[in-house]
Amino acid sequence: MKVKSHPWLAREGWPFIAAIAALALVVAGLAGLVWSIPLWLLLVFVVQFFRDPPRQVRAGPRAVVSPADGRIVKVEAVRDPHTGHDALLISVFMNVFNVHSNRAPVDGLIERIEYRPGAFINADLDKASEQNEANVIVLRTRSGEQVSVVQVAGLIARRILCYARAGDELVRGQRFGFIRFGSRVDLYLPRFARPMVAVGDTVHAGTSVLAEF
Repeated sequence: MKVKSHPWLAREGWPFIAAIAALALVVAGLAGLVWSIPLWLLLVFVVQFFRDPPRQVRAGPRAVVSPADGRIVKVEAVRDPHTGHDALLISVFMNVFNVHSNRAPVDGLIERIEYRPGAFINADLDKASEQNEANVIVLRTRSGEQVSVVQVAGLIARRILCYARAGDELVRGQRFGFIRFGSRVDLYLPRFARPMVAVGDTVHAGTSVLAEF
């Protein structure tokens, strides 16, 4: 299934890239190329941060794909605080060098979206899931299971972007949001879901299989 994608460079980054490039050109013109080098290096970093390559979902129909690029930091049985059900929690930590687009892990209808204000501690820490600013999306799959996808802000992440709305239908791999500058995504699945990853694994949004129903 080929998922409709945005341009390779995420639209969220265009204002930052344009501003830094313009400033670098001004500094180079007024003070010389050497003085503008730090700005050109910053531009390279920002461009790589906002890259958003297209993804193609090839997993089977019962597979749950990763909602984010990054490293698995938690796989454990918990209680989903957003639905009240027993759940399998899989957490993905994104550092500043990962792609930061967020994609739907399953096909489903968005039942509700909840924004939670909070702190900005290191997203690699477990307490970030409970204390940090977050955006919660509760999906209901076509077979009736509830799945919670939680975008969690990080130490330097100051903007969680979510373009989906309650009542929208998402398909696996569909891009629904973006988190700027390092963060985490927590995925709460039904307890019967079978994990296919372990702590420390590297995963990619829309292509890596995290679990199977």
